[in-house]
Amino acid sequence: MNKPHLILASGSQTRKDLMNRLHIDYDVIVPNIDESPQGDQHADDLAQRLAFEKAQHIATQYPQAIVIGSDQVAWREGAPDIFIGKPLTVEKAIQQLQANSDKIVYFSTALSVHQSITGFKKTLVEHYKVKFRKLSLVEIERYIRLEQPLHCAGSFKCESLGISLFEEMSGKDQTTLMGMPMIQLCNILRSLNIQIP
Repeated sequence: MNKPHLILASGSQTRKDLMNRLHIDYDVIVPNIDESPQGDQHADDLAQRLAFEKAQHIATQYPQAIVIGSDQVAWREGAPDIFIGKPLTVEKAIQQLQANSDKIVYFSTALSVHQSITGFKKTLVEHYKVKFRKLSLVEIERYIRLEQPLHCAGSFKCESLGISLFEEMSGKDQTTLMGMPMIQLCNILRSLNIQIP
């Protein structure tokens, strides 16, 4: 029996890097979906909906494949209905990091795995919490210049220099903060008879 075809429904380089940790064959197909909020009341709802839609969009085109969708939404403590997106500009990144300074930021990271031919669909949300230390404008500007985190929710990359911005990090799985909860993904793939490791 042939091994199922695996597809990562994402254009994110970070998610590709996370998938590469598993040493399994997979393809990447970027889903063309509208990622804007549509009346989502909580960061969990938005992340879950987008992860589901990404996986569903590709799974309908490749019904034999196991399709992996993921999405992440950041939000500040006490405001899960105000979503922190990707800054895209230096000015917006400065504003985001100034707003994050000395605050707790939560990351709702959703994972959705589909295989249309078997009817398999599993979607979940994992959380990670980061406490930012008090950041000066000089530190913020220097960090953005060095790391260019303009396509990262919250304006930082925890897997590199972004770690210097934090006072504390907590959660079950650090890859949740990076954009895809890999412990949960491994559990799901094993349940679908994908050998890991």
